[in-house]
Amino acid sequence: MREEGQSEVGGTRGGPRGRQESPESEPGAHRRPWPLAALGASPGSVEALGARGGRPPFRRPGGWLLLACWLWLPARCPGRSPGAGELRCLQMSAFANRSWARSDGLGLVGGLRAYGWGGASDAVRFLKPWARGSWGQRQWDDLQRLFRVYRRSFTRDVQEFVKMLRLDYPFEIQVSAGCEVLPGNTSQSFFHAAFQGQEILRFQGTSWVPASSAPVWADRASRKLNEDQGTRKTLQLLLNDTCPLFVRDILEAGKSELEKQVKPEAWLSIGPSPSPGRLLLVCHVSGFYPKPVWVTWMRGEQEQPGTRRSDVLPHADETWYLRVTLDVAAGEAAGLSCRVRHSSLGGRDMVLHWGSPTGLIAVAVLVSLVITGCVGYLTLKRRCSYQNIL
Repeated sequence: MREEGQSEVGGTRGGPRGRQESPESEPGAHRRPWPLAALGASPGSVEALGARGGRPPFRRPGGWLLLACWLWLPARCPGRSPGAGELRCLQMSAFANRSWARSDGLGLVGGLRAYGWGGASDAVRFLKPWARGSWGQRQWDDLQRLFRVYRRSFTRDVQEFVKMLRLDYPFEIQVSAGCEVLPGNTSQSFFHAAFQGQEILRFQGTSWVPASSAPVWADRASRKLNEDQGTRKTLQLLLNDTCPLFVRDILEAGKSELEKQVKPEAWLSIGPSPSPGRLLLVCHVSGFYPKPVWVTWMRGEQEQPGTRRSDVLPHADETWYLRVTLDVAAGEAAGLSCRVRHSSLGGRDMVLHWGSPTGLIAVAVLVSLVITGCVGYLTLKRRCSYQNIL
């Protein structure tokens, strides 16, 4: 295994600060290997993650990690918002045809990218200096060997299931597994598998169950997986025992970074008009950490129905950004405000009032700057003219 500097995955910090925007796009007891191994505790443990029929466009793997971090996981896994004590292992696998497949992975601790792996390499990369925790080299070597076996068997087993279920290429598989340590020395584990962003299977309690909206073949796959009792017991151990111990160790090692607080910046703008006589009010909140945040449009102390919240997007510096919109009649915008609640604010909400004097001051400052610039330009031009005469 090797250590690497942190890769910059994500958007640039901040967001569009103009008053007019483009249309919105609305839409995570044994000193043994950590739960990455739970993605393939034995050659048969994840064989039925497979895919259902259909031929969606095949996408390059470069954007999978970012996509899975902020889009699929929070939206498709109810209640799974990254906490400071959470380890989430992500895997994105693309199968172009019977002879080409690629898997990439990411390990998040408290929402921070701590581990990476992918391509033709079996090496797990350490993206944070504290990512090793107190584990010794022998323990990481054990993980490396298990991981190598898992990667090879996963591809082979999925391809065999494709034949058995008569499915079509290309397709993509997403896996999310890990745990979160909670107060009172308790923990909560999770293991979700998805096809093309739609959840199909999860490990719940002691067995595999199909997701409620999964295709028919997912039920057959879960029954096949549940026949492997040894793998199910191993998975239980990894998720409910090994993972919490590992997370507590990592939390101590990375305490200074994982417990940091970064205050958000917020501003208001107008989005594209939904229809004549209506306004799309946009509240931007950017640059905050940790990820959990509460933002809504208010009138007085009343939350406004119709408020729409975008996905929380990551910046390259591992802070976060989101926008919250409200479609209102043009004459009803006065008196509205955007309220932001975040742990870094010390219990005091950030409130931005629509049409407040702050906006007028900003316009006045902008106008004065333009006037100053024009005066300076004319003065310089006159001086140049005098020099030509002399």
